[in-house]
Amino acid sequence: QVQLVESGGGLVQAGGSLRLSCTASGRTFSSVAMAWFRQVPGKENDIVAAIRWDGGFKYYADSVKGRFIISRDNAKNTVSLQMNSLKPEDTAVYYCAASQSNLVYTSRNYYNYWGQGTQVTVSA
Repeated sequence: QVQLVESGGGLVQAGGSLRLSCTASGRTFSSVAMAWFRQVPGKENDIVAAIRWDGGFKYYADSVKGRFIISRDNAKNTVSLQMNSLKPEDTAVYYCAASQSNLVYTSRNYYNYWGQGTQVTVSA
């Protein structure tokens, strides 16, 4: 059974930091792109960051550039998202996703494995 399990969410004050981690099990994801999406109630989930299978290319949404860092450890089958200088508008449920491709795509349609999500709440 393939599973992606996120951890590290929580409540933080504006300006603070959180680190999200996603651990995969059931198969290796070292050959595919991984990404983080986020969703607020009433809206579709949007991509936050994505990383190519080898870590050689990273994508960031404009809203998080310079504040968030995505990384991966293929030996441990994990992907992480370091979130710094958090803002109240970063409040959302964050999802880890694994692509069906080794290249980075921003559309959720290219991601066929999803975690259950972890809540991040940033207070003003």
